[in-house]
Amino acid sequence: MLIDQLHYISQPPQQGTHLTAIEKVLRAGGKWIQLRVKEQTEEVVLELAVQASNLCKAYNANLIVNDFPGLALKADAYGVHLGLDDMPIPEARAILGKDKCIGGTANTFSDICRRVEEGADYIGLGPFRFTSTKKNLSPVLGLEGYRQLMEQVHAAGIKLPIIAIGGILTQDIGPIIETGIFGIAVSGLLTQQNNPVENISLLYQEINLNSKQTLC
Repeated sequence: MLIDQLHYISQPPQQGTHLTAIEKVLRAGGKWIQLRVKEQTEEVVLELAVQASNLCKAYNANLIVNDFPGLALKADAYGVHLGLDDMPIPEARAILGKDKCIGGTANTFSDICRRVEEGADYIGLGPFRFTSTKKNLSPVLGLEGYRQLMEQVHAAGIKLPIIAIGGILTQDIGPIIETGIFGIAVSGLLTQQNNPVENISLLYQEINLNSKQTLC
C-alpha cells in the first residue's frame, strides 16, 4: 500500500467549501487528500466524497474519507481514516476489502500497538500541538513526545508508516521528521495559503531532505 508523506486534511476556507480547498491543493501538486467533514449527515458527506473522489482521480491523487468506511466504498475513494472512537479497523476492513487503505489515529504507544494489531495501513499520530480544527483533542505530544514514542516504535520493530498531525507549521517539519516519523499531515497550513504551489513544494522539500538525513 503506497502512503504519501504529505497529507492534506480538508477544511473549508473563509470563502468556499471543502471542495474549493481540495481542488486548490490538488492544482498545487497535492497527492493525498483526506476529506474530513464533521457535523453533517451521511448524505451530505457522500455527495462531497463522490465529488472529491472525482477531483482526486482527475489529478492522479488519492482520497481518504474520514470516519465513514461505507461512504468511502460508495465514492470509490482510496480508503478511510478512523479515529480512536470510530468503527474498529477489522470491521472497516470487512466493508472495504483488502485493497483499500485504512488509516487509524493514535495518541499513545498503546494506541500505536492497537493499530498495528488491527491491521492499519498507516497511523496518524498526534496532536503535535493544539489545533482548533478538532474537538475533544487528545493530549498534545510535542516534539519530545514524538521522540519518545518513535524510540518505542523502533525498539518494537514496528515498520508501519506514521504520520504526524496537529497544528504543524513549516518550521516544525525538519525536527519532526528527524524523530523517525514517516510523514506530515497539515490542514490550515495549506487551506489558508494564497500560494499553495510554492508551499507544497517547500513542504515536500523539507520532508525529503530530513528523511534522507534520518536514513544516513
